[in-house]
Amino acid sequence: MRFRSIFPLLLSLLIATPAASALRIHAPLTVETVPLNRRGNCGGAFITHALDHVTIPTKLPIGFYDSNGAGLAINDLDDDGLLDIVLANLAGDNAILWNRGDLKFEREALPSAAPARGAAIIDVDADGSLDIVFTQQATAPLYWRNQGEGRFAREVLNGVIYIGYAMNWLDADRDGDLDLLTGSYDVENEKILGQTAPKSGVIYYENLGDRFRATRIAGRSNTLAIWTGIDETGAHRIIIGNDFAVEDKYFTFRGGAWQESEPLAVMPHSTMSYDAADLDNDGAPEIFAVDMKPYADDEATMAQWAPVMDMMLAMPQVEGDPQIMENVLYDFDDGGQLRNIARAAHLDGTGWSWSAKFGDLDNDGFQDLYVVNGMISLELFSHLPGDELVEENQAYRNLSGAGFNAMPGWALNDSASGRGMTMADLDNDGDLDIVVNNLLSPATLFENQLCGGDSIEVDLRQAGLGNSRGIGSRLTLHTSAGAYHRHISAVSGYLSGEGSRMHFGFPAGTTLRRLSIIWNDGEYSEVDELEANTRVTLRRN
Repeated sequence: MRFRSIFPLLLSLLIATPAASALRIHAPLTVETVPLNRRGNCGGAFITHALDHVTIPTKLPIGFYDSNGAGLAINDLDDDGLLDIVLANLAGDNAILWNRGDLKFEREALPSAAPARGAAIIDVDADGSLDIVFTQQATAPLYWRNQGEGRFAREVLNGVIYIGYAMNWLDADRDGDLDLLTGSYDVENEKILGQTAPKSGVIYYENLGDRFRATRIAGRSNTLAIWTGIDETGAHRIIIGNDFAVEDKYFTFRGGAWQESEPLAVMPHSTMSYDAADLDNDGAPEIFAVDMKPYADDEATMAQWAPVMDMMLAMPQVEGDPQIMENVLYDFDDGGQLRNIARAAHLDGTGWSWSAKFGDLDNDGFQDLYVVNGMISLELFSHLPGDELVEENQAYRNLSGAGFNAMPGWALNDSASGRGMTMADLDNDGDLDIVVNNLLSPATLFENQLCGGDSIEVDLRQAGLGNSRGIGSRLTLHTSAGAYHRHISAVSGYLSGEGSRMHFGFPAGTTLRRLSIIWNDGEYSEVDELEANTRVTLRRN
């Protein structure tokens, strides 16, 4: 069966923690613990705050491809314990929003010569400080090097020359520094440049210290998302999420090179976003890819979508095409066979969806889902006011691994046409807040006031290594309520950089037993003195 032929590919993406006896315990860690802030208002919902940033298009009315908007990233740029926000823009300046505490931010503009798309905050030059990288429209990525004391200098990523729309960072060759993956968006480039872009495709850049060495691993590319995972041997797996009917691609890094794997039996038709999480706390992550499908089927909604649906259905149908026009949630059944459980989980249609990410929003030990929606395009929605498909963002509560329920009561149903989105604890009170980069509206911060459960947050540090924040590491928190698993990624969702600080929620009163870490290079560490409602920094000596 086709499922059986692709089983090894997805099985190797499982995040499992080997027994400590099978791994070499690394030298003792330096452990620094600080208490998290007490939660203030507890209204049982999220509070909306407008941020000082508006992503604006290169021209009006908005058409292809400004309609795709831009992303963002969150991390601690000045190492002061407060997570900062970086927002990409199209016609306006990119920006840093410096976190000054109490959810107050100070804006600093980062000019750009080309429209920016994705954002990532990572340590590019291995000096221990976090740098900023933006992907850009029809040109190579833009690099801002952290010079310390809140100063950034615009520099060149030596050897990074190809057009990149989406990106991700990982230590593919396990040599201690961060390599780069980029994917171009060819349909956009061909329109802008008037011809097939010569510097396009999916590119792997090996980090050689003073420069990057480029290798094209896929030609035709309409890449909107690049997902990374690590198998049980420590080898990297990636999924290239493609838009406009180009099939998603799957690769494994073995023998110093990326090897393409057989395509899956089912995948989205127009992949916008990828994320993964262990949704039932069994040690194996489910993988979620979003497409465009209405979250409601009433007459008014279907009338709004009608021209787009007619266009999609008019596309030539290829026999045996694995692509379907809806979201896909990959899981394994009890027999070890791959299945798409998106419909069973009521997640097959979430709207015209962009960034979709998992996180434990209510601190109950199970990771919830947030999806941002909306579309503005003259070509697609001229029959609607302002050429805009107005949709609400969707929040879904994880029902203890048994499915999801929509949560309009959480007050996350904004309709400001979101694109990039990332979750992080911006006020250090132990719960996840959410930031969305909207198109034509101010970016939005959703302050979490659910006030459920307890939590612990973990920062990893590796002095003297290029991968100073341990991207690719796997963490497992062992508790009296079960084990919770996390994987540190640089980018997930749609064009959105992940923070390296890991958040674990759990029911109030849960006993914390130990935290185990499989570092990105395969080494193993344990910490067994943990307290709830603290932030722990682990420095690997």
